[in-house]
Amino acid sequence: MEHIRELRNRLIKATLGIIAGMVVGWLLYERAFTFITTPYCRIAIQGATGCDANGHPLVVTGVFDPFFVKLKVAFVVGLIVSSPIWFYQLWAFIAPGLYKREKRWAFGFVGAAVPLFVLGGFFAYLAMSRGLRFLLGLTPTGVTPLITIDTYFGYTMAMLLIFGIAFELPLILVMLNMAGVVTHAFIRKWRRVMIFLVFVFAGAATPSPDPFSMLLLAVPCVILVELAELFVWLNDRRRERREAALLAAEGLSPLDDADSVDADYRT
Repeated sequence: MEHIRELRNRLIKATLGIIAGMVVGWLLYERAFTFITTPYCRIAIQGATGCDANGHPLVVTGVFDPFFVKLKVAFVVGLIVSSPIWFYQLWAFIAPGLYKREKRWAFGFVGAAVPLFVLGGFFAYLAMSRGLRFLLGLTPTGVTPLITIDTYFGYTMAMLLIFGIAFELPLILVMLNMAGVVTHAFIRKWRRVMIFLVFVFAGAATPSPDPFSMLLLAVPCVILVELAELFVWLNDRRRERREAALLAAEGLSPLDDADSVDADYRT
């Protein structure tokens, strides 16, 4: 019950942070809307650029759609602006299961999670135009595409979350290692499989068939995974040295300790 109450409190704080960020997004709606729709406005659909008088502008089909569009834009901005808050709440929920020495990494976790999420969003922004160009390029001749703002924002949110979460994968490996769940031996064993799965995921997540969009997601993720593996290796070595120092302080060595356990077992 204590863990459930702690989870509830963390969720409430994270939600309040997102709501505060949504207020900022509501005030910056015009600039944010222009920024989000720029990838669509850059592409050419049936020879005409979107978002101009001769192109295919985004449309709404309901009376309440403009309000919900503004609400969604505010949510996207609020999610990004408040990311330090809800990332910290996530870490604060996990931290009680760690040692005091490992809890000091809380600010490092938040400091790494936010730039990684923003970096993933940046790469998603670069890949969106290519994906839209491919998907809308499938429109048959004589058919006029009417893209609703709701559909476009669904695509935008999917790309943002896919790239953002993918860029958090190395940080998740580091967190699991600090919690003692994942070791460098495990990562070294499954390293090739993880890299292969990264490329498979990148190919499935990017709608454009050209290799550039896939590499735009896969290559940075592989580099980050390699950096995470280096951190895990260094952290495991640090733990081994610390455990050896504690055993030495007690007048034991890892071998002596193992022999004493075997002797007690035989007795």
